[in-house]
Amino acid sequence: MIIAGDIGGTKTNVALFETDEARLGQVVLQKSYPSRNYGALEDILREFVAEFSPEVTHACFGVAGPVVGGRVVASNLPWVIASESLASTVGVKSVGLINDLEATAYGIAALSPSQLYILNPGTGDGRGHRALIAAGTGLGMAGIFWDGERYHPMASEGGHIDFAPRNEREIELLRYLQEKLKRRVSYERAVSGPGLLNIYEFLRDRGHYEEPAWLAEELSGGGDPSAAVSRAGLAGRSELAAAALEMFVEIYGATAGNLALILKATGGLYVGGGIAPKIIEKLKDGAFMRAYGEKGRMSELVKSIRVCVILDDKTALYGAARCALLPQR
Repeated sequence: MIIAGDIGGTKTNVALFETDEARLGQVVLQKSYPSRNYGALEDILREFVAEFSPEVTHACFGVAGPVVGGRVVASNLPWVIASESLASTVGVKSVGLINDLEATAYGIAALSPSQLYILNPGTGDGRGHRALIAAGTGLGMAGIFWDGERYHPMASEGGHIDFAPRNEREIELLRYLQEKLKRRVSYERAVSGPGLLNIYEFLRDRGHYEEPAWLAEELSGGGDPSAAVSRAGLAGRSELAAAALEMFVEIYGATAGNLALILKATGGLYVGGGIAPKIIEKLKDGAFMRAYGEKGRMSELVKSIRVCVILDDKTALYGAARCALLPQR
């Protein structure tokens, strides 16, 4: 029995998987926990173990943050997570601790065509390295190295690289965020749930669009303001929200194209995370792929690459469980 986890800034998903002769089986059960309601990952795991009393033999957790030496300071949570403490909590000899996008990368191999939406079929033969980008509470990136026989996921903190604006409005956004944050601006500040809200506030505060009273009230009502902006933009109920979503998708696409170039991802680019499936209709309208493909002399290369949206939100759990069965890394 494997216990696997996908630990994000908003929610922590924990699941049990059956194994059969070192092969991953089906999900036995899964439970989601609001991450910020807990002081540590161990608190969630103790609650999970107490409720379900699993006889665990393997464990692996994907965490949003840089894992070094079996330890990670979570990027969007006030948690310090160590593999030895997790092993003690769940009652196993050792625990795998990997980056959450690395976990998703391991999970891609388990996906069927129905769990993907193809934004761009590509024209290449599909061989070569792969790239993974995922916007959610933060922005994650990962590489998937192809050695000629099999794929090897590689962790990355590429979401924190410097934001590179492409036009006058994005330059204005950069200056706005520099003033607002009083620090350097990474891609995560624009391409994430909080990033969508940053774009919305920029367009509102700099007078590009008027904020309707009903939306201002909804944003201050205590719910998720980024989700409210997304809903209003998708429904066309607010010109401001629609413009913010358009700008968000364009920057997301441009960032994905950058990653495809960095890795020369001729094996495919995958768009994961919690946001993409929720705005899939917006991703289909062409704005994402136009920005993705605008790479000057390298435009034909990136346009030849297959681009897929991951629709299954359990992909990181599948990947963490698959990683748990690998020889100790």
